[in-house]
Amino acid sequence: MSNSAKGKSGKLNTVYLASLIICVILAVWGIFFSDSLAAAASWLFDAVTVNFAWLYMLAMTAFVFFVVFIAFSKYGNIRLGPDDSRPEHSNASWFAMLFGCGMGVGLVFYGAAEPMSHFLSPTAGIEAGSAAAADFAMRASFMHWGFHPWANYAIIGLGLAFFQFRKNKPALISSLFIPLIGEEKAQGTVGKVIDILAVFATIAGICTSLGLGIMQINGGLAYLFGLPNNKITWLILTVVIAAIYLWTAISGIDKGIKLIGDINLYVAVALMGLALIVGPTVLQLNSLVGGIGGYINHFFEDSFMLSTLGDNSWALGWRVYYWAWWIAWAPFVGIFIARISRGRTIREFILGVVAVPAIGSILWFAVFGGMGLNLAQTLGLSWAQEAGSDITLTLFKVLANYPLGKILSMVSIFLLFTFFITSANSGTFVLGMLSEEGRLQPTHKTMFIWGCIEAALSYALLLSGGMKSVQTISIAAAFPFIFIMLGSMASLLKALEAEHAEVQAKPEEEPVPEE
Repeated sequence: MSNSAKGKSGKLNTVYLASLIICVILAVWGIFFSDSLAAAASWLFDAVTVNFAWLYMLAMTAFVFFVVFIAFSKYGNIRLGPDDSRPEHSNASWFAMLFGCGMGVGLVFYGAAEPMSHFLSPTAGIEAGSAAAADFAMRASFMHWGFHPWANYAIIGLGLAFFQFRKNKPALISSLFIPLIGEEKAQGTVGKVIDILAVFATIAGICTSLGLGIMQINGGLAYLFGLPNNKITWLILTVVIAAIYLWTAISGIDKGIKLIGDINLYVAVALMGLALIVGPTVLQLNSLVGGIGGYINHFFEDSFMLSTLGDNSWALGWRVYYWAWWIAWAPFVGIFIARISRGRTIREFILGVVAVPAIGSILWFAVFGGMGLNLAQTLGLSWAQEAGSDITLTLFKVLANYPLGKILSMVSIFLLFTFFITSANSGTFVLGMLSEEGRLQPTHKTMFIWGCIEAALSYALLLSGGMKSVQTISIAAAFPFIFIMLGSMASLLKALEAEHAEVQAKPEEEPVPEE
């Protein structure tokens, strides 16, 4: 038995072995019985989202209000670590890593495509292609990529950072429940089930993201340079990306992961700035300001967007789908954010993890969404429908109609590479942590094994056509995380109250008399 299959205590690592078995079963199912997998995934997803749409709406909004309350409460000055600890990474590197891990690649993928989709097919009661549809498109995109998803990540990230750095508990999702169920149960069967769910959600999310990214990168290269869009090119791209994310993950956070994260930040800012200059600048700025206004004015209405007797198809297909997807990613992103946030205060953590990335996402959609909506207006709805027919090409078709379009497209492809590498290397690191009982620096062997599994599973799913099925299954399987996250809020609040009482009970240090 390899050391990877054993925990720090030398005992058989149930979480690691069970997770590997689930991944192998999923890969075999996706390759040889893809129709069956698709049918099961569709049924499970519909059962969860249709029947519990109300719960997704309530939970995601509760996350927002919870983190705002905690940030500005009496707990805000508590450090995620000893009182004398300070942040390990600069603000810029910290933002870059958490942003790239959390959703950077999704911004490139959906930045132009999603607003155009909402413009062409808005919710019931809004005329497609109208000015009202354009306003709705921007505020809907801001809602999907703004404060809700980042508050969702912060719930897991804050709790883990507090318990692992302030209380010296293992960096595992199960550690969040120690104040509620006790340490023995958290490390027992209940805790192992929670951690296995976390591993499954992580591997499924990473593989889906890698697969979609490979398709968009290949689509962009085919659109720009005529590169074949086939299985051989997918394999080459998979191997190249895997080699880089394995190297950066094994190099560690301070070297490889932080390096790629910094590159992401600088290239993304440069791309967004250049797109603002060559694009319809006034329209983009109007989209930003007007979209923020709509986002704020309709915040409560859009947060609980379900009709009693009306048509809920748009809300189920977009909002509930996104809320379920962000919850599915919460264990992976939350664990990684916690890992890089030692030494920060709770208030600093929440502002940095929720406010800054949300604002960055809003800026991104205003710039690239504005470019797409401008073309939908000037070139007509038929052009917009054709450009949006293949979402992997939408961005490149939009950029092609602006000055320096080819350069912008090439930079976008490079950014896709680096953002996917950031998601994969941080995911590989997190899987190593989860597989080794929360070890903060997992072994190279474990990370290498998981990195290879990610690449192989992603390519197998591309071949089988099962990518959408795994994405759907990962969302449905992550449904229990709603309850895990709600429970972790209660657990964290209990732990923070005890910590605050302990701090208040400490006698003040007597001043040293002057000589």
